[in-house]
Amino acid sequence: MVEGSMTQGAGQGPAMRTDTLRDFRVPVVEPAPYTAPAALPGEPPVYGEPPVYGEYPAYYDESTPAPPRPAYAPDRPAAAPHAHPGTETVPQQRTAGDGEYDDGGDDGYTPTQRDLPIIVRGSAGGPGDTVQVQYVPQENPGSGPGPLYVVGDVHGYLDELIRELQAQHLIDSECRWSAGNARLWFLGDFTDRGPDGIGVIDLVMRLSAEAAAAGGYCKALMGNHELLLIGAKRFGDTPVSSGAGTATFQAAWLLNGGQRTDMERLEDVHLQWMSRLDAATLQDGHLLLHSDTTAYLDYGDSIEDVNDTIHELLNRNDADITWDLFRKFTKRFAFRDEETGPQAVRELLATYGGGRVVHGHSPIPYLLGEVGTEDGDDSHGPEAVDGPHVYADGLAIAMDGGVTMAGKLLVVQLPLRD
Repeated sequence: MVEGSMTQGAGQGPAMRTDTLRDFRVPVVEPAPYTAPAALPGEPPVYGEPPVYGEYPAYYDESTPAPPRPAYAPDRPAAAPHAHPGTETVPQQRTAGDGEYDDGGDDGYTPTQRDLPIIVRGSAGGPGDTVQVQYVPQENPGSGPGPLYVVGDVHGYLDELIRELQAQHLIDSECRWSAGNARLWFLGDFTDRGPDGIGVIDLVMRLSAEAAAAGGYCKALMGNHELLLIGAKRFGDTPVSSGAGTATFQAAWLLNGGQRTDMERLEDVHLQWMSRLDAATLQDGHLLLHSDTTAYLDYGDSIEDVNDTIHELLNRNDADITWDLFRKFTKRFAFRDEETGPQAVRELLATYGGGRVVHGHSPIPYLLGEVGTEDGDDSHGPEAVDGPHVYADGLAIAMDGGVTMAGKLLVVQLPLRD
């Protein structure tokens, strides 16, 4: 695995950068014990140790029958023959040893199992063809809306976020909004794996107010890790029905990089803010989503319906319903296949509008297949990510540069110049 660097989160002791892991799986070897230093005089208290992965097992039992489809889920026509693996009908479960994915039923998918291969940093030469794009220069906005920017997955890396926002002249040296009437959208996943998820949320909340006062805006979409943190706080160790047995939000949260410092600092205002985030938006012909999945189609035929349905489901405060939302939005790779991926994107665009989907969730090296093998072969690894990845016949833009794996946190202006 890649040795991570030490990062300093705001208001807390240093935290070890999370090693690259597959989602939803305990690594074989636990990290070395971590002891937080004492707080300096006048500084905020130092929070407890970060989570030790492996403390909780993956709570599932493959012998347990899959639960029925939730009663609240709207009916949806059967998937067309060209439906892409990774959408509603095909889970993303790795077959040990062969590097392919199983074509199991949708109910067999569970976020308590890992679904991404381990990435190891090695020599160049991995497969894939990242499209490195140049950004459209900002022009004088006049009296109309300002330029549109999007931010990929942050995952608690506050220092990296500040650096990239400053590089785009969106905030100043004091981390204050400095972009006038610019428009800024975050694509979700603010917490987990990195050292200061709550600091990230606090910054985004403050920038939202400052941008609005300046005539612009700073807004955010809901990612699967927002759903995970909400569930871990609300339901803890309450058993929920997963696609392969029994699970708990607390276990899934720890397995996916949950930081105890974030949980200790989590307040009602953060929960309220996360639970009100939209799941999708259409901006300047770009359909912005968190996840590269067609699961959004399960919740409505318009963006407004999708957002209203998800908000209503979260407001029910039901563990199983919240888990099903989380499970749906952990799906990925719906657009990756060269033959069926473009059609999956077109299905979303035909339903919700727009000419391109812009998403986070799946790190660009995963989309390119730049991975090591199960036996530790690191003959090739991911190449450096310098910008978004345009794929699926130019219809999809991936924005997760892999900051959790020593990659790049992407903040870019739309539209892109291919």
